[in-house]
Amino acid sequence: MTKLFSTKGVGLSAISLLVGALFIFPFYWMASTALKPNADVLSNDYDLLPARITVANFGDAIDRPFFLSSLTNGLIVSLTAVGAAVLAALLSAIPLSRLKFRGRKGFLLLVMISQLAPLEALFIPLFLIMNDLDLLNTLFSMILVYFGAVLPFSVWTLRGFVSGIPVELEEAAMVDGCTRWGAFRRVTLPLLGPGLVATSVFGFITAWNEFLYALVFTSADANLQTLPVWLNGFTGNQATEWGTAMAASVIFTVPVLIFFLIVQRNLVAGVTAGAVKG
Repeated sequence: MTKLFSTKGVGLSAISLLVGALFIFPFYWMASTALKPNADVLSNDYDLLPARITVANFGDAIDRPFFLSSLTNGLIVSLTAVGAAVLAALLSAIPLSRLKFRGRKGFLLLVMISQLAPLEALFIPLFLIMNDLDLLNTLFSMILVYFGAVLPFSVWTLRGFVSGIPVELEEAAMVDGCTRWGAFRRVTLPLLGPGLVATSVFGFITAWNEFLYALVFTSADANLQTLPVWLNGFTGNQATEWGTAMAASVIFTVPVLIFFLIVQRNLVAGVTAGAVKG
């Protein structure tokens, strides 16, 4: 029995490693291409390890015009939109989870439909609205779009986290003399930490990677473009600088990937600790 269990465990581990390798390989190929000289990038030899290594592509990518402004714009737009969306979602998730009122189920259905609707389907209406409000070619228009894109997911996710916290904990705090706001701030809000982190991470990735709206809404001013639009500039009509483009893609991806992995590890630990303490 132990031998069978051990063999099964080894098989599952091998499958997990294989699946993980399939997901990691595109990122590895991007990074290895970024470290190759331009002459080796278009070679017919598909070597897993670069024959020659250079970091010149990274320097060329950073020296490209509008890199710092694009990085700054992406951070401002993504952090502002996600922060506002998570705050609004928290204020919506609490009554949706704790209170019973008429129209609650209908509102939840609208939230789910809004989450399922593709963002591209709203492109023309949003463009016309921003044009009428004279908000095109402004960072504020991007913040509004990303806020609307992240909000339904944030509401739905945080409602699940709030529902997972027993209401008896708040009632016990109120019996001990806390007000409703005090019970929420001292009991519920700390336990919602993992949920707030998870929602913020997924919302930030959504806003950080968005390309279409950033391309069209800031087309008249290159100083307002975000990093996905900046990356698009590496593709030309005559040729594509693949080495520099891959280096720029690594610069764009690595900080978000590292941040997500760190937060994910802390998130799992926080959820486990919260469940044990609850």
